[in-house]
Amino acid sequence: MPFDPAMKLTRDNFKNLPPLCSDGAWGTEMQRLGAEPGQMCDTWNTEFPEKVLSVAQSYVDAGAQIILTNTFNSNRVALVRHGIPELAYELTRTGAKISRRAAQGKAYVFGSIGPCGKMVMMGEISEGEVEEAAAEQARAMAEGGADAIVIETQTDLMEAEASARGCLAACDLPVGISFTFDSGKGNSFTMMGVDPEQAYNMARRVGASFVGANCGAGIESFVHLASLFSKAGGELPVWIKGNAGLPSMGPDGRYFYSAPPELYSGVVEPLLAAGAHFIGGCCGSNPAHIQAIAHKMSSLH
Repeated sequence: MPFDPAMKLTRDNFKNLPPLCSDGAWGTEMQRLGAEPGQMCDTWNTEFPEKVLSVAQSYVDAGAQIILTNTFNSNRVALVRHGIPELAYELTRTGAKISRRAAQGKAYVFGSIGPCGKMVMMGEISEGEVEEAAAEQARAMAEGGADAIVIETQTDLMEAEASARGCLAACDLPVGISFTFDSGKGNSFTMMGVDPEQAYNMARRVGASFVGANCGAGIESFVHLASLFSKAGGELPVWIKGNAGLPSMGPDGRYFYSAPPELYSGVVEPLLAAGAHFIGGCCGSNPAHIQAIAHKMSSLH
């Protein structure tokens, strides 16, 4: 299937997508536009929509064929910490609409759902509550015009599976799951002890359309993770979004990442050879990093 953002993605045709370039970090780009370190910027979808739009557009202009949405923290459970759980649907729907506007027919929009902030396996929240929160976001994503959903930065199989079940039941969009591997030998485990094979098997069992890894470490470490996901089955496309190196704190209290764009372009071919299907950046990456990925992928395909 050729790359055609005008074509509706379905759970049946998703596996036929060609290798694609995804976007980069949103949080550090928001800081560049005035956000404070650690600030929850999902409320910018309604407060400063043009700033959010500018971030999304910058990635489309850089060549990203997939852009996410500014909705990582917009699930009802996570928003309780900020005293605004009732805004979950509207922040999510508006975030999807902003990215849809930025895509301009040049990119797919994948709605971002992050962790809820409570541990299912520790009894802090029930699987049913996680499902309900994810389902609410999924309905809002669909209404806002998202093409697919990515449940990202996951560490716990139980939460990830519950979120996926909620999304899959609430809409007809393809749903993927991305984990953060930053523990154990070779950073091959999540902080809750999940390895790529376990993540892959759960994603396939629940009916996800893709699976992979984001955040955790620098992009060069993701070649190994991509190969582990591929060896686990090879049926689901592999999603990869790595950080721009490890963070350092500047004198102003803001984190900065030092990996140059050339590092990203240099790792594209090894990632593809290892089985990666979607390649982008996470923390610290910016449009220059994504442009480097896009140019390299274009030269190879």
